[in-house]
Amino acid sequence: MNAKILPTTIPEYLEQLRAALRDADPAMVQDALYDAEEYLRSELAEQSGKSEAEVIASVAGSYGAPEEVAEIYRDTEVTVNRALRAPAPRKRESALGKFFGVVVDPRTYGALFYMLLSLATGIVYFTVVTTGASLSLGLLILIIGIPLLVLFLALIRVLSLVEGRIVETLLGERMPRRPLYTQRGKGWLERIKEIFTDGRTWTAMLYFLLMLPLGIAYFTTAVTLLSTSLAFIAAPFGYFFANGNYGMTIGDYDVVANAPWLLPLMSIAGVVLLFATLHLARGIGRLHGLLAKHLLVRSAVV
Repeated sequence: MNAKILPTTIPEYLEQLRAALRDADPAMVQDALYDAEEYLRSELAEQSGKSEAEVIASVAGSYGAPEEVAEIYRDTEVTVNRALRAPAPRKRESALGKFFGVVVDPRTYGALFYMLLSLATGIVYFTVVTTGASLSLGLLILIIGIPLLVLFLALIRVLSLVEGRIVETLLGERMPRRPLYTQRGKGWLERIKEIFTDGRTWTAMLYFLLMLPLGIAYFTTAVTLLSTSLAFIAAPFGYFFANGNYGMTIGDYDVVANAPWLLPLMSIAGVVLLFATLHLARGIGRLHGLLAKHLLVRSAVV
């Protein structure tokens, strides 16, 4: 057992656990706090008649003191990440190898799919935030407005968790796998107050509002570059197999009529553009993952 005094209440236990994980990934901290409170509350309910201090002391040997639990979570995080991580593509030394090697990186396709999906999710998120905010704020003069506002903010937390799972699955950025923990020993008014005073509630709303313009930009960029590169790649094949019914113009210039010999060069340019698009998609995925982490995950700093 650690020399540090064992906490006597669940909130103290959670604070010590947070302090022990102060330098860990905020998403992992959120999961650890949720699991710890869930376990301790269930033990408290099963051992009715005992105080929180007695329950914590009785489970310290099986579940562990806060410092021990923190160390277990660190080790588990490393093990799980290794198990879930896709095989790393072979490192290439040459510039050409690095450029064309993007095609074997699984994160590339996850990011590209996220760019295509973000238009739909952006519309949903933007609609939920604008509709929920306007309705709840507009009805605050009535009694129904307050519970509607609380329900709306709770929905924002649920959407944050859903978006986090999408981001982690497609972009590879570690996000929370559990809801944001709440100390269930507190009264309803205190817990509602926490929702309003938690900065992540409002930064999550900002994230969802940003997702509409970002989703439009991501979707437009992906579709435009992919369709252009594929059209360029297919240009020579269209010329030879379309039986004279194929045409390609760049602005007002008819390439097929004036310079058909440019079609193979356009095909090569299309290949280069396609791989450049994959690099761009992977870069956007990394940046968006950082944005989601910053706006949707509460800091682990005590």
